[in-house]
Amino acid sequence: MNQLVWLRNDLRADDNSALAEAMAAGPTVALYLISPGQWREHGDAPCKLDFWLRNLHGLARRLEQLNVPLLIRHAEHWQAAPAVLVEVCRQQRIAQVHVNRQYGVNEQRRDQAVSDALAAEGVLLQQHLDALLFAPGSVLTKSGGYFQVYSQFRKVCVERLLCAPPACRPLPRVQAPLAIASDPLPTVLAGFASPDQALRQLWPAGEFAAHERLSQFVEQALDDYDSRRDFPALDGTSRLSPYLVAGVLSPRQCLRAALLANQGEIDSGSAGVRSWVNELLWREFYTHLLHGYPRLSMGRPFRLETQALAWRQAPQDLAAWQQGRTGFPLIDAAMRCLAATGWMHNRLRMVVAMFLTKNLLIDWREGERWFMSQLIDGDLAANNGGWQWSASTGTDAAPYFRLFNPLSQSQKFDPDGRFIRRWLPELAGLSTREIHQPPRGGLFGAPDYPAPIVDLSASRARALAAFRELPERAS
Repeated sequence: MNQLVWLRNDLRADDNSALAEAMAAGPTVALYLISPGQWREHGDAPCKLDFWLRNLHGLARRLEQLNVPLLIRHAEHWQAAPAVLVEVCRQQRIAQVHVNRQYGVNEQRRDQAVSDALAAEGVLLQQHLDALLFAPGSVLTKSGGYFQVYSQFRKVCVERLLCAPPACRPLPRVQAPLAIASDPLPTVLAGFASPDQALRQLWPAGEFAAHERLSQFVEQALDDYDSRRDFPALDGTSRLSPYLVAGVLSPRQCLRAALLANQGEIDSGSAGVRSWVNELLWREFYTHLLHGYPRLSMGRPFRLETQALAWRQAPQDLAAWQQGRTGFPLIDAAMRCLAATGWMHNRLRMVVAMFLTKNLLIDWREGERWFMSQLIDGDLAANNGGWQWSASTGTDAAPYFRLFNPLSQSQKFDPDGRFIRRWLPELAGLSTREIHQPPRGGLFGAPDYPAPIVDLSASRARALAAFRELPERAS
């Protein structure tokens, strides 16, 4: 009897828990499901789906080297997944199906339905920890609940990592060839726009490309990460998030690289290493919360009392924000960068999110959906966590009275306007002082650039008033 590894957001051969366990248990076949209807329901960005498909092509070549056939099946929606898996298991005489766990509500419901259908056939679904350092439910408060404050969660995680950092799994040994042919892979996904070549070149696919990017970051930028990470004009971040979301890299591989660069230390030594590991643990924190509080997968706020917020219905303002036409250069540059590259610097994600939810008082869910429709690294847990933090509706959120001022953020984090000039060429001729707040009208104005769509002072007061009117915090 054969083993089946069902690939999802784990598009790598090295350090892949499900693949390693399957191949250790017996002759292994791999499966990937094409689910365009489900991807549309989730609002996934076309550039993200294209990136995943390109990485699947790279993984197919690695599986071929291991003599693991790769089957491609179509399940328009995940409701069809149980029947598809049952059919594959019957055809290929499968004894066990191995998967790496996923934590959204839809993913967990799908996997439970698949498990039930397979059990009726006498086939066992084996689920493995892979996309996280710690299994959700294993890092809890003394009272047995999920941590709601990041700093407390981080402290426990660091203590455990110092005692026993998780080991990476080696590449499985080549298995004997099977009399099963791999299926041809699609080169494009019908019904989804294909990104241009310039965007694809920004994000080369495959494990080799991912590890090359990780190595370059560790060697050239990791030590300075803490001091450079907030400045979008600098190449100071890892830009590894798309690879982590697609599972082309594992968090264990990233942690190992950081530890090797810092003599095994996590909470001492290089400030850059400490800061970067901190970001890996933020990712962990948000996924644990997603698992612990299923409503976060369902478009509901963590702070239930914020359901009563009087969000504005302002489609023109929302469109101006989406298209980079707000009249605030840092906001507009960030949104145009997102449209062109499928990615946005983390500091800018916070700035544009707080502008939408506080200054424009537009529902954070509008921003969450827009980001997912654009981001090559769109991830439900991280995207939801970031938006709810900025909107002051989430756990460990920014206090409602904290509003980033886009002008002061611009002056502080893009002081010479390099980032703005790159993405707003119509402002390139302005002085360093003027570029953060372009003059209006007259000979020296910026006629091709819109006026601000909102008064910062008045909009701040409006947001504070809306939050003050909320009922007491719900449980």
